[in-house]
Amino acid sequence: MSSDWWRGATLYQIYPRSFADANGDGIGDLAGVTARLPYVAALGVDGIWLSPFFTSPMRDFGYDVADHLGVDPIFGTGQDFDALLAEAHRLGLKVIIDQVWSHTAAEHPWFEESRASRSNAKADWYVWADAKPDGSPPNNWQSWMGGPAWRWEPRRQQYHLHNFLPQMPDLNFHCPAVQEAVLDIARHWLERGVDGFRLDTANLYFHSRGLQDNPPMPEGRRGDAPVLMQQHLHNADQPEAPAFFERLRRLMDAHGAPMAVAEIGGAEPLATMVAYTQGAQRLHTAYSFAFLGERPDAAQVLRHLAPWTEGAGREAWPSWAFSNHDAPRVASRWGAGAAGAFAFGGRADAGPAAAGATPVTWLALLMALRGTVFLYQGEELGLPQSSLAYEDIRDPYGLANWPLNPGRDGCRTPFPWRADAPQLGFSTAARTWLPVDPAHAPLAVDRQQADPASTLHATRRLLALRRAHPALRLGDLQALVAEGDVLVLRREHAGADGTDTLLLAFNLGASAATVPLPGAGAPLFTHGGAALHGAELQLPPGAVLFAPLA
Repeated sequence: MSSDWWRGATLYQIYPRSFADANGDGIGDLAGVTARLPYVAALGVDGIWLSPFFTSPMRDFGYDVADHLGVDPIFGTGQDFDALLAEAHRLGLKVIIDQVWSHTAAEHPWFEESRASRSNAKADWYVWADAKPDGSPPNNWQSWMGGPAWRWEPRRQQYHLHNFLPQMPDLNFHCPAVQEAVLDIARHWLERGVDGFRLDTANLYFHSRGLQDNPPMPEGRRGDAPVLMQQHLHNADQPEAPAFFERLRRLMDAHGAPMAVAEIGGAEPLATMVAYTQGAQRLHTAYSFAFLGERPDAAQVLRHLAPWTEGAGREAWPSWAFSNHDAPRVASRWGAGAAGAFAFGGRADAGPAAAGATPVTWLALLMALRGTVFLYQGEELGLPQSSLAYEDIRDPYGLANWPLNPGRDGCRTPFPWRADAPQLGFSTAARTWLPVDPAHAPLAVDRQQADPASTLHATRRLLALRRAHPALRLGDLQALVAEGDVLVLRREHAGADGTDTLLLAFNLGASAATVPLPGAGAPLFTHGGAALHGAELQLPPGAVLFAPLA
């Protein structure tokens, strides 16, 4: 296994609850994932990112872990996971699993012991603090799930920190024993054979020991929820984090060639991403929410890419995603008629609609970026965001903020396998954990497999190009044109087999454009009517063109 296989790789995110249900209980499971891995492999991706399947009370659907080493019975057994891992490796797929280390479920044995007293062996494994003299919380920190980030524990007569739900207490990474316990979890799964980790909320591992108040967000940058009204200077992005990541990297290097990708949230994530991934001693890569909000124009795309093409960023390695289990699907968020975009703690403007753009436009842009790419299940089908009735909402954030913000369930509805099958082929159950979306039936896998012009087939062609061209996986990136919604990139990689140079052109908007462009060869991929006419490139709305450059 190449030690840098993750550079330029494309990983397919599977949200197990909604991918495939093998036992007919209406909830996706590990056996269902295993049965559908040949489909994933046929896309041409390099591996999968598997969202949490660990023992959990499921308040936050697996991101509240009660046993980091156990498989929740909803998803199956440890043997089911081993079978999934073996099948993935047989098909040539790497397996990256979510690791949720910043917090646990309140039911975790560590927390049950820690909360019992101030003198037990795990008393300082979580972030505890005394109340202010008036009984109020220790500081002004706000939870991403709403309300203050502190909950009173009467057994200790103290508050505990929770950056998310009150039943998801934060671990204290300043405690050496916590770091050792977390590294033991990593060691377990590496020895089990996984190929790496996606580190949930990695920039929240450490907090300021002084528990200072966070300052207010400057005017013009304030969001519409309390958590977005302050700068998270003291409960995120702390200077102790890189040293822990160096310890993790040494452990991972000792187990061959796995990779670690960090999720970095916050208003200014890029500096943190570079700091966490710079050099060969820390994490391999990181991704932010840069492309999970409003639709960018060409200049905004370049602003997101710039930190990785200059200075210290050139030595670091980014990752990119346009959709995931926490954001509205990109086909709706950036497409015609787009509504507001969900964000933890508030609502983000989705930006102007791109009437000419299609899901293929965004897939092509994603595949063109320098870095590692994450593709969310259903993105290859162009699935739109689902709308759910209030009685069908399961997301705790959506329930708390309905109807202003319906939460994350709209991107988590069951995967459509067969258009004419009950529950679209996801399950044989009469009722599924979230309802299947009838609007997804025409986009089901069986319909798109039969249509050579489908989004699914375009995705396979784009993935094949990314695998075939070092310029796309590893090459330098240069912007040739970035005006309004027109973006033209040059990607180039010089290797032992010669130099691979590609031109990648996009019209992200709703107005046609013509770009002077001498020197391009016969197109490798076109979409939306893009065409070369002599020294001119014609780009109708939403058009894409990939071509070699001499």
